[in-house]
Amino acid sequence: MWSLLLVLAAAVPPPAEQKLAREIFQELIQIDTTEANGSTTRAAEAIAKRLRAAGWGKDEIQVFGPSPKKGNLVARLRGTGKRKPIILLGHLDVVAARRDDWSMDPFKLTEKDGYYYGRGTEDMKSLVSLWVATLIRFKKDGYKPDRDLILALTADEENGPENGVVWLLKNHRPLIEAAYALNEGGGGEIKDGRHRANDVQASEKQYLSYKLEVRNKGGHSSLPERDNAIVRLADALGKVHRHEFPARLNPVTRAYFQRMAALETGAVAADMKAIAAEDKALDPAAVARLSAITFYNSRLRTTCVPTLIEGGHAENALPQRATATVNCRALPDEVPAELQRALVTVINDPAVKIEPVKPPDGGPPSPLLPELMTAIERVTGELWPGVVVLPVMQPGATDGRFLRAAGIPCYGVSGLFRDVTDIRAHGKDERIPVKSFQESQEFVYRLLKLLTS
Repeated sequence: MWSLLLVLAAAVPPPAEQKLAREIFQELIQIDTTEANGSTTRAAEAIAKRLRAAGWGKDEIQVFGPSPKKGNLVARLRGTGKRKPIILLGHLDVVAARRDDWSMDPFKLTEKDGYYYGRGTEDMKSLVSLWVATLIRFKKDGYKPDRDLILALTADEENGPENGVVWLLKNHRPLIEAAYALNEGGGGEIKDGRHRANDVQASEKQYLSYKLEVRNKGGHSSLPERDNAIVRLADALGKVHRHEFPARLNPVTRAYFQRMAALETGAVAADMKAIAAEDKALDPAAVARLSAITFYNSRLRTTCVPTLIEGGHAENALPQRATATVNCRALPDEVPAELQRALVTVINDPAVKIEPVKPPDGGPPSPLLPELMTAIERVTGELWPGVVVLPVMQPGATDGRFLRAAGIPCYGVSGLFRDVTDIRAHGKDERIPVKSFQESQEFVYRLLKLLTS
């Protein structure tokens, strides 16, 4: 009995460390860091103040950025220099949240029914708070890591115009030169009340949007013609929507399906085993069945979907112009120019003009480093026995893509477990379990100790 209680007690940090992490978390949630009304500089300066109070020197902390409200923080916990540094990456900005849309104030940390509520609780002020709390704990304990730990807290991950990681790579690359980075994008999966997997995001899809446009001479709506800009665009969008790009695996997604097969049952598990076999071509029938499941389809192939549309200029006039945005989430090795040519072929209509909205910014998959994966598996086994460590390719996008493109591998890992059926990032009443926050704090502490000693 006593041994069980000791194990359970060890699964969360000491009370004083929990209190510190919660205070940092609360402070960050209460600082508005939205694009429209907020400031990441305020959040960066609040963290800098805490670090200085904990013993960091002025030369070890910098708050800077391209504009007054878009501040980024870079701080360094100095080690022995035996190995190259690790970056602890996190974005300070959050998406907009209106009080009228929420059941409570989104910019106040609310603890209710075993959850922490607030904008950024999931994405990603929770992990930022744990990075900071862990570094302060190391400093207080006098711990000397065998490599520097670089804390990089940045602006505009959520599609703002002055992305902090891009700015740092362009203007201050030496400050963030590292062996690899740890970031958001991973985390634990809870399904049917059971902790089933601890995800490690080692790859993510490229974010590519294309503008489709059809122009026409127009005319009076009482004299309709066969060539209608809206109809022609609609036909093109229908073709894009129905098109299925080829299925393809990379080392990360192959490992994902290999391990995921052990968590699934029946035909789904069998299909995963069939497609993940190292020495075989993808089984078309297995691919087709898995593709019918949206969650798995997104990890098998490039996807393109219409997301915005605009057309016409008057109720009683034939449209002279119709435009739409097609958003693609492309596999990491997809060549953007070839993807655009594929869309041209799929649409097969010279009247539909296709142009990229902005240049691509993806990066290659990060290798599954034995040093890192072994450490994650060890700590996961200590805290959640039987839970599988799962390499994943993120169908969305994080700032990790910029580091990967710059030659710095990046991994999404947090140990923060959430119910896979209750993901609220960017949505109403965003929340995380209080217990998960506490366990994640212990996970982060143990993982960083293993990686730096």
